Amino acid sequence: MAATNVEVWQRGEIIEIVDIAHDIKRIVIRQSSTATADPGSHVDVMITVDDELVRRSYSIVEQSADRRDLTLGVFLVPNSRGGSIAMHKLSVGDQLDITQPLLNFPLRVGADKYVLVAGGIGITALVAMADVLKRIGADYTLMYAARSKEAMAFRVGLEKLHGERLQLFCDDENSFIDIPELVARLTGDTELYMCGPIRLMDAIRREWVDSNMEYTNLRYETFGVSGWFDPEEFIVRIPAKGVEVVVGQQHSMLEALESAGVDMLSDCRKGECGLCEVRVTSLTGRIDHRDVFYSEHEKNANYKISCCVSRIVTSETGLNEHADVMAGPAIVEIVTT
Repeated sequence: MAATNVEVWQRGEIIEIVDIAHDIKRIVIRQSSTATADPGSHVDVMITVDDELVRRSYSIVEQSADRRDLTLGVFLVPNSRGGSIAMHKLSVGDQLDITQPLLNFPLRVGADKYVLVAGGIGITALVAMADVLKRIGADYTLMYAARSKEAMAFRVGLEKLHGERLQLFCDDENSFIDIPELVARLTGDTELYMCGPIRLMDAIRREWVDSNMEYTNLRYETFGVSGWFDPEEFIVRIPAKGVEVVVGQQHSMLEALESAGVDMLSDCRKGECGLCEVRVTSLTGRIDHRDVFYSEHEKNANYKISCCVSRIVTSETGLNEHADVMAGPAIVEIVTT
C-alpha cells in the first residue's frame, strides 16, 4: 500500500531515538502494518500533551527497505503547541497511534529541472525527494538554510550524497538565500519545492508571483505552526451560536472549537486547503496568518481566517520583538459555514 490521502490508523512502536542536531531528534517508528512512504509523505500521530491526546503531523525522512520503519526528524519548539515537546519525551519501546503514510506533497517526476528549498526542520519534507532525484539522474539543486551547521538535521548524510548539488546557508555565517536572484535565474521549465518557516515561504511565493512564473510549478508543504508572532492565548466567539472559547497557546482555533462541540469542516490541518476557513465579523487584535492558502490581498483584508493554523495576537511588532500589546487577550468573532 502506497502513501495516499486516505487515513488508515495503526499502532506504531518507537524503536530508535537519536540526537542528530541542536534540539533535533531522529525518531524511528515501526509500523504495525506495512505501508509505503512515497517522497513527500507525512505521518500523523496521536500524542499526549497536558494529559490530552492531540494530533500532530511529521514529514517522513526515509523508510526502511522492508517498508516497516519510518524515520522522522523532530525539532523541539518551546513555544509550539506542545507536540514537539511530547515527542522529545518519548522513549524506545513506547507505542502510539499513527496513520499509515499520507501524501499531500508529491514529487512529480519528469520535469526538466528542480530546485528544493528547505528552511530549518523543513528539510525533513525534502530529503526523500532529493534522494529520488539523485537516483534518477535529474537536474536538481537542494538549498538548505538554518541558523547554523550545528542546527542542520541530516547535514552530513546530505553532503555525502549530493555533493555540489547541495547548497548550505547559515545565519551565523551571514549566508542567506537571495530569493530575488534565485527566482530570476530559474527557467520556465523548473519546478520548485519548498518547506520551511512561513516567512521564507511567503517571500519565495511573492517573488514567484511577481516574476510571473508558472504557479503550478511552485509546490510546498507547511509546518502548520510557524507564524510571524509568538502564539498567545485568545478568545473566539460565535455570536449566532452563543459560543465563546478560549484558545490556549498549545491549541489551534480549530481544535478549541471542536472541543467545544462546534461542527467544523477541515482536512489538511496545515493551512494548505482552506476547508476550515471562517469569516471574521469583529476583531480586537490582529490576525497572524500562518496559512499558504490565501493571497496577500486576502490576508491583508483580514475578513477570513484559516482556523487550523492561524491565530489572533495582541502584538504590534514581529516575532520575538519588544512589542506594544493590548491589555487582556485578543478577541475574534466569527461566522462558521
